[in-house]
Amino acid sequence: MKRNISALWVLLSCWVSTAAMATTVEDINSFTLDNGMKIMVLEDSSIPNANMYLFWNVGSRNEVPGITGISHFFEHMMFNGSKKYGPKMFDRTMEAAGGANNAYTTEDTTVYTNWFPANALETIFDLEADRIANLDINSQMVESERGVVQSERTTGLENSNWRTLQQEVKGAAFRAHPYSWPVIGHESDIAAWSLADLQQYHKTYYAPNNAVVVIAGDVKTAEVKRLAKQYFGVIAAQPAPLAVRTVEPLQKGERRVFVEKASVTTPNVLLAYHVPSTKHADYYALDILSTIFSEGNSSRLYQGLVDKQLASDVMSYLPMSFDPNLFYFLGVANAGIDALQLEASMIAEINRIALEGVSEQELEKVKNIKLMDFYRTMQTINGRANTLGRYELYFGSYDKLFSAPAAYNKVTVADIQRVAQTYLRKANRTVGVLAATEGAD
Repeated sequence: MKRNISALWVLLSCWVSTAAMATTVEDINSFTLDNGMKIMVLEDSSIPNANMYLFWNVGSRNEVPGITGISHFFEHMMFNGSKKYGPKMFDRTMEAAGGANNAYTTEDTTVYTNWFPANALETIFDLEADRIANLDINSQMVESERGVVQSERTTGLENSNWRTLQQEVKGAAFRAHPYSWPVIGHESDIAAWSLADLQQYHKTYYAPNNAVVVIAGDVKTAEVKRLAKQYFGVIAAQPAPLAVRTVEPLQKGERRVFVEKASVTTPNVLLAYHVPSTKHADYYALDILSTIFSEGNSSRLYQGLVDKQLASDVMSYLPMSFDPNLFYFLGVANAGIDALQLEASMIAEINRIALEGVSEQELEKVKNIKLMDFYRTMQTINGRANTLGRYELYFGSYDKLFSAPAAYNKVTVADIQRVAQTYLRKANRTVGVLAATEGAD
């Protein structure tokens, strides 16, 4: 059986290499403007469309107490007017050109995504350059968007048990590092940002030398380079932002939090373990381990908890991150199951891999899942652009993307058991319980 699964891996690898199109580092044309902005281009004329992904090296980890949430706030402000394109004109201009856009903020990055017909490339350059160089940060617009973000924060906590519980668990698990606060920020800080705070933050972090741009689709590198120099190259670089120097102290004992929320029908349990950053050699083994725990109906947590009627839902989550972060496990109790029973069952499933390991067959099955996920992502120009940027930032170089399938394939059953034993320990764990009443924990 092992020989057949390995043969399937080889077959899938060939399939990925053929279908993904950008299979070698040579397919990516990369250049850096004089102001420090790095731009990567992937030419693909299979459809007459293109995209531009702008990865800004700024997220909630770059904030300090007093201005938490300001990174996410700019995800709103960047659409609200600049020198050439006034309020609402960014979206209207892009839509008139047949394009669409979105954005997202994480603990480490803020990313703006544009999708458009290839013949609108210059329009997109013009739009982005204007809001980078000339964003209109005025008091009226700031107050309007401040209210939007305050409402988003309140509504998000009301509607999402995950966000409510994760916020408290992060705050307990991190005592020093800025990962301790939520990306959306603290309520009092959202209310207190000043115009000066916002202007300085934009000047510092939305400088061209703090960005990576990925453009993929029916474009030519020479034309991209010409437009990049014309529109982005004239924007002045800024002094490099201050490095995040805080290192989270080693956790030496289990920590616990309880969150009371009247609307919760059954308890939620969140377990969080400290793990290294994405650049660490253990990342691929930990990512596979997350899939073993919670991907599909044959996963460890599903079989051990959902199939046994202990939980109605389970998941694990391993974020990419610049600094050491948390590996999360969430369980939602079935009716009649209390938090202590659910927690004990979750920990038993986690400890089982540390004690017994996994089989070769189970590991190979998950490797195939990871390869198929990689294939699906690399099928589209949007998937390629997003993945290229993420590898450039989180792994230190986009060329690491092309060795990712091999890196997953190198993970052994011994690696899986070792990382489980190393990181999924009681002393390294923070436990969060969300329930309607205190007695339910």
